[in-house]
Amino acid sequence: MLELAPTPEAGRQLTRAAVRAALVGAGRRRNLQARVVAVHAGLAAPQLAASEVVEAAYREVVTALVAMLRCGNAQVAALEQQLTSQFSAHPDAAIVRSQPGLGVVLGARVLGEFGDDPDRYQTAKGRKAFAGTAPVIRSSGLRTVVVARAACNQRLVDACYLRAFAALTASPGARRCYDAHRARGATHYQALRVLGNRLVGILHGCLAHPVAYQEQVAWPPIEPAA
Repeated sequence: MLELAPTPEAGRQLTRAAVRAALVGAGRRRNLQARVVAVHAGLAAPQLAASEVVEAAYREVVTALVAMLRCGNAQVAALEQQLTSQFSAHPDAAIVRSQPGLGVVLGARVLGEFGDDPDRYQTAKGRKAFAGTAPVIRSSGLRTVVVARAACNQRLVDACYLRAFAALTASPGARRCYDAHRARGATHYQALRVLGNRLVGILHGCLAHPVAYQEQVAWPPIEPAA
């Protein structure tokens, strides 16, 4: 849209058909008609006027920014292609990709932060501690509190958080785990942290054996109460 309408006057001249074609060409699909109406109305709305010299200067700035964004998008696409090629060649890639919530980019990040030495983590507990998802229990007198781990790999913590969030729609078992903790009063972040910790343990088990992720094994069906 910025390429088609670098100035207010150019925006006012755009038809809804032109706006729709631009959005479709950019890959927009969800709520397309509502987006077309909103964008067209915004472009047609009255704007504060500037002198022709100032408007021409801003037109050049917008045109240059659009060119930079296109170049940046092309570089991102090229990096993603290289990442896909390199990650797919790794012997653990199939196991990592089988995990709910882990695609190429996030899966490669998780594998890179954990490392691929098979003997680095002897237990799932050690992997969870390194990931920063395992809680820390602190006791003082009669008081015991459970807090999030502060000393950890923040990049890995962020990756596990994003992975847990993505798993909510990819895994029914992960969704049940999240909903159960929310029902017990946990906040959204707390429930995702617990889920992320569980998913790290599942990943460890799959890498240790090695086997691909299986939903029914990772999240056994809950037996109904008698």
